[in-house]
Amino acid sequence: MTFSSDDEQWREYHVSPRYLAGSTFTGDPALRPLLDSGWVLNDDDLGNVYVNTPNQRVRLAYLPEGDDDALWKITAYSSDYATPRWLVTFQSGTPTEIVAGFTTALAAAYAEGPDSYLRHGNSALTALDAGTPLAAAGWSHSYSPENVVFQSPDHLAEVYLRRNHRDQTAEMRGHQERWLTLAGPPGNQWYATASSLTPQRLVTAMNTALTDPSPVIRYGYDLRRLPSQATATPVKPPMPTPLDIRRIQAANSRSTALPTTAAARPVTPSPRSPPAPQAPRSGYAR
Repeated sequence: MTFSSDDEQWREYHVSPRYLAGSTFTGDPALRPLLDSGWVLNDDDLGNVYVNTPNQRVRLAYLPEGDDDALWKITAYSSDYATPRWLVTFQSGTPTEIVAGFTTALAAAYAEGPDSYLRHGNSALTALDAGTPLAAAGWSHSYSPENVVFQSPDHLAEVYLRRNHRDQTAEMRGHQERWLTLAGPPGNQWYATASSLTPQRLVTAMNTALTDPSPVIRYGYDLRRLPSQATATPVKPPMPTPLDIRRIQAANSRSTALPTTAAARPVTPSPRSPPAPQAPRSGYAR
């Protein structure tokens, strides 16, 4: 796509479904819920950003200069020197709004305490409940000994729930996962993962954000990266209010009204009569 003007590059579009919108390539919308909750932000010389809870029990890394294509890595710890209890990752192409759905839920869970951000549930059935938003959005599902697979109606997004045993160490290294999300057409996919002990409410928040039917905002220059299956609709300018209309009409009336003949005729001042001579004041000579 080429642009005839800078204005077109910055023109806003509604893009749907949101899982095909791609990243905004800025982490701010997903970092904001954490920073608003008092989490601490640091960065490094490469441009990577780290946001941690004041007690360091939950940590987020935003890694545009990371070692792999996982742009976001979020971990939680049960104690200061423990290995991570759970790991969630989002690949660089993940729509930022979906990451923001997760971080919003994470900020709320941390505010409630360890039972909310560390407890994952007690059974496979509880884990399956995290797929409720997918089923509610009309996604199909199928079962095999290895996976429960949820698929979007357009067949362009899938969520896998691994049913077999997962190795905790391998999960923390990013080599295995309990939940895997894949979205986009072949050759233009992004992924997200969640390990076995990720709290159900946080996985549910991921799936809720994934299936949110609301379009997201992208700009003209973003459209070149969209897959052909995505829909981009220009955002219409806001409708003027009745007060706006009256102001426009009044301004047009002032600018287009011709002056009347009387108003256009120059005004000639009337001649003044010479002043009458005044009697001299006492004490002054004429």
